[in-house]
Amino acid sequence: MLRAYYSQGMASLPSGSGRRRPRRGSLERPVNARTYRGTWLLVAVPLLIAAFSVRKAAPLPPPTLPPAFNTLAAVELAGTLARAFPDRRPGTNGAIGAAEWFTNALRQEGFTTQSDYFSAEIPGRGRVPLRNILAVAPGRSQEAIVVMAHRDNTGVGPGANNNASGTATLVEVARAYANITARSGAEGRHVSPAHSVIFLSTDGGSFGGLGAKRFAMHSPYRTRVLGVVNLDSIGGRGRPTLQIAADAPRSPPASFVETAANRVREQTGKPAAHSSVIGQLLDLAFPFSLYEQAPFIGHGIPAVTLTTAGDRPVSSLTDTPGRLDRRRFSQLGRSAQALLGSLDQGLELASGTSSYVYLGPRYLPGWSIELVLVAALLPFLVAVVDLFAVVRRRRIKLVPALRSYARRLAFWGFVGGVFGLFALLGVWPGGAAVPPDPDSRAVTHWPVLGLAGLTALAGLAWLIARERLLPRRPVTAEESLAGHTAALLVLAVLALLVAAVNPFALVFILPSVHAWLWLPDLRARSAWTKALTLLVGFAGPSLLLASLALRFGIGLDVFWYVPELVSLGYVPLPLVLIFLAWLAVGGQLLALTTGRYAPYPSRAERGRRARRAIGQRLLIRSKDHETPSREESRSRAQR
Repeated sequence: MLRAYYSQGMASLPSGSGRRRPRRGSLERPVNARTYRGTWLLVAVPLLIAAFSVRKAAPLPPPTLPPAFNTLAAVELAGTLARAFPDRRPGTNGAIGAAEWFTNALRQEGFTTQSDYFSAEIPGRGRVPLRNILAVAPGRSQEAIVVMAHRDNTGVGPGANNNASGTATLVEVARAYANITARSGAEGRHVSPAHSVIFLSTDGGSFGGLGAKRFAMHSPYRTRVLGVVNLDSIGGRGRPTLQIAADAPRSPPASFVETAANRVREQTGKPAAHSSVIGQLLDLAFPFSLYEQAPFIGHGIPAVTLTTAGDRPVSSLTDTPGRLDRRRFSQLGRSAQALLGSLDQGLELASGTSSYVYLGPRYLPGWSIELVLVAALLPFLVAVVDLFAVVRRRRIKLVPALRSYARRLAFWGFVGGVFGLFALLGVWPGGAAVPPDPDSRAVTHWPVLGLAGLTALAGLAWLIARERLLPRRPVTAEESLAGHTAALLVLAVLALLVAAVNPFALVFILPSVHAWLWLPDLRARSAWTKALTLLVGFAGPSLLLASLALRFGIGLDVFWYVPELVSLGYVPLPLVLIFLAWLAVGGQLLALTTGRYAPYPSRAERGRRARRAIGQRLLIRSKDHETPSREESRSRAQR
């Protein structure tokens, strides 16, 4: 009786104060939250696997001989190079002079140098000649270790730190190997390194690592290289940093990185910094680096960069020889020499590349992270399949909703096609498929006329596409649910495609799949709730833009920098197509959220719309013809 009395009292309450929650599986609550929550239990298994897969990196032992780095000589060399050739941009007289300077410096130590002449197109500068220079210290094995530094700069300031410091250190390390003969025992044997050592001076390093990419792809030595130590901006006052990002979702071996960190720690007393866990995950999801270790790791060659400049090499007018930090110069120079000794003793133990995320002295294998990211899709996929089953049980038609999505997809495909056409016509700055210098004119001076033309054509295309997407009548709850379901089904397919192309890139799409899943249940909620849920879905691309803008100091230019990466071909085409399809999903859900959605009209409805439009035009014309006769009659009556 009490229960009946209580239920009767609740039923007598006014609407809104005691409204019952909609039934699960109804049109107001189609998403099965219980199934969604239950599937998350399955994600615990990959998390446990990832937790137990954390391993400790085993560094290579320190070299038997202590480093003998001549800091005063290296600082003097860096100052000489910066003063003699302050503008070393590829293709300039300064670049030619710097190449001859480096060649003479090695020849004075008894090396025979080799040059590789090539050309590349730099955005905003056109095709320019470039030159890589190398010298080889032969070892007991034909397999080689590369020590490298780029000698060019951006022309903004003399580039004493970026990168005369790295070039001077390269010369000083090579000098030690030129004088490595010694007497050992009564036989007086010649002491040589276990591996051949290649001292490589690259060109175009300030413009996307063009020289490093050339060596990694075309050098006859590339198949013999076991590891690379890159020296870039080592004479600054910043904290010593290891750069380990690649231009592919790969990482150098954990023992290789830990060895480099230990050699730096021995000279500085502090561990070398590297990107945070989130930063490393983003680097795997969107491979990007402004340093020259990137193309080597992408081609399966372990590599690391020693620097004091952070995630972005600094180019400034104040980069003069007087501002070089001799203490830091000495520490990283000795670290580089000691690292080379350790690698020479046991590099075979740290060969090959894979994907890792480093947690201090420990690391997490990439496959375990991929497993967690793919597992995080399961609750969404199960909920979408259940939602599709609800729609099928209610015999709700999905074809009109899918056609509406196809219309939006055609619009974004048109925009992407025009963008690509403009790239072929040279509207956007063209160049090699490498990250352009963030300070270059191609990045800081946006092609306003080209962007205005693209916007105008996109607007015209949208006016044509929207005619069949505008609501002409009230949309039923079934049609709205069909629109949500079609968009979420496409989103599920796109997530699976991302997992197939690069599983790490799921970090950019996971916010949208788990936020937008609940939009069908929020149709009766406030506009602010729906808008906030929709915006959460855009957190993935926003995270990428924020990372490039803040970590790499690109700032607001990031809104053109990313399209420039696409136009240069640096971003893989499959990911670009997936992103356009994802934008079409977002457009359909935006229309549903704002009440501007309409299912694609049938052939009969399109015929009625056409007849209605023709009738309205005829009515307007008839009124235009009638208007002068009325005015004439009025004037006659006044007369």
